[in-house]
Amino acid sequence: MASAAAAGAPPGPAAPKSRKSVTGTRRTVAALFLLPALVLLGALVVYPIGYSVVRSFYNASGDGFAGFDNYKALFTDDGIRTALKNNVIWVVFAPTVSTALGLIFAVLTERVRWGTAFKLVVFMPMAISMLAAGIIFRLVYDQDPDKGVANAVWVGVHDTFAQSSAFPKAHPGRQSPLKADGGGFITSAPVHAGQPVTLPLVGVAPEQMPGGAKKAVAARAEPGKITGTTWQDFTRGKGVGRLGAPDPSELGYAGMRIEAVKDGTVVASAEAAGDGTFTLPASADGALLRLPASNFKEPYNGVDWLGPALVTPAVIGSYVWMWAGFAMVLIAAGLAGVPRELLEAARVDGANEWQVFRKVTVPLLAPVLAVVVVTLMINVLKVFDLVYIIAPGSSQDDANVLALELYRKGFAEGQPGIASAIAVFLLLLVIPLMLFNVRRLRREVRR
Repeated sequence: MASAAAAGAPPGPAAPKSRKSVTGTRRTVAALFLLPALVLLGALVVYPIGYSVVRSFYNASGDGFAGFDNYKALFTDDGIRTALKNNVIWVVFAPTVSTALGLIFAVLTERVRWGTAFKLVVFMPMAISMLAAGIIFRLVYDQDPDKGVANAVWVGVHDTFAQSSAFPKAHPGRQSPLKADGGGFITSAPVHAGQPVTLPLVGVAPEQMPGGAKKAVAARAEPGKITGTTWQDFTRGKGVGRLGAPDPSELGYAGMRIEAVKDGTVVASAEAAGDGTFTLPASADGALLRLPASNFKEPYNGVDWLGPALVTPAVIGSYVWMWAGFAMVLIAAGLAGVPRELLEAARVDGANEWQVFRKVTVPLLAPVLAVVVVTLMINVLKVFDLVYIIAPGSSQDDANVLALELYRKGFAEGQPGIASAIAVFLLLLVIPLMLFNVRRLRREVRR
């Protein structure tokens, strides 16, 4: 009976099993394996963050409690406020432009045969360190067009439409009939027909004369016309040459513009030939001859890319050059997962390529674009190298960002309390972006 009762009785509770992790290993063993990583994480991440938080409440010497004074300085110090303003500009424009370029590159190179090679070239700057990129772009933005690529291109385009003068340094010498006139020069006395005029100038080295310049000759008198010569009245060698008359080795100012002015009105004009001679009609009789300021315009020297006004956009440009390839690769990976049947269905329904891109491709890529933008925002908040290297000392204050100001306060100005407050403030700015990325990644995993 006992055995029968025992046989009919429900089975008792199973013996407790040892707790194991998902991988089947004991939790204690797993913890032991994780311990070195946790120690490193605590030493390299947790402790520095905690120390920075504590240090941000102390003064510069570290032996006096400053309360929230260091945090108040974040909004009262002019340098930090400029850095904060620039960081806002960086966060708004740098990720947006990089992501937009990455999207354009990824979409346009999807169907071309050489798309992979193009993507490799665009991604290549990612292999360059920030230090090297900063040095490269410091040269690219050099003010001298002979050194800086940006200004070389800019000056080339400018001079195509507005050629600068070949005589920017020319000016009247001794015994010259010319006097200054609003950036140009004008004769002291009126000129008359049949009497050749001499308009000598100095200040231009022979090797800097225009290519069309020829040996200057004295103009011949012509009845009813004003004739003359404008030339470089200078011959190398002590005591060599005559003042006020062309010598055999002296060159004419080819292309020099001459205007005849009566009562402030230009009545005639001419352009000097290669030998410097010119001819004006009879209407110029009794007029003053003027060499307008356009003859002496300084050469266009390009844009001051690293000046106070443009230094921040210039540095952002170098950042975009580096990180557009990163955005392109991530977006291209997302684009590869877009269902092609949806794109084809949109085309069958009559949508053109722009409508397919705007209403189908971009919405499907929205999760990838969000991850790229947020990742670049986190990266931008920490930007330091490019600003420190590219911006010259004269405009570094105008290009300042929070990471650079942290360095300057902590090491150059000896204010570690304020530097720690900036570090904590940067951490608080980064945390929401990190949480956003983590949540989005978890959603992607659940799908």
